[in-house]
Amino acid sequence: MGSGGAELGLLLVKNYLTLLNEEEVLPKVMVFYNEGVKLICSDSPVVEQLQLLEMRGVKLLACKTCLNHFGLLDKMEVGIAGTMMDIIELQKAADKVITL
Repeated sequence: MGSGGAELGLLLVKNYLTLLNEEEVLPKVMVFYNEGVKLICSDSPVVEQLQLLEMRGVKLLACKTCLNHFGLLDKMEVGIAGTMMDIIELQKAADKVITL
């Protein structure tokens, strides 16, 4: 989340996802790319929070190129792999795009 120290970024992501799960209004889609794809894979400390969001109807999409780059395509625990065109189409259709 953001840039800077990985430890602080992970702490912020954990807090964000925990609090987001307490909300009634949720984002329609969350997109993961670059090292963010590691959050949806086995050994992720936030995979349970993401699974809960997915069960509540949030679509989780991870960049397939990024998953392949890190050798994680077969380690996905939640969400679906998508292409850059999928990400572009989601951004074009969105009323608002928020980057974390």
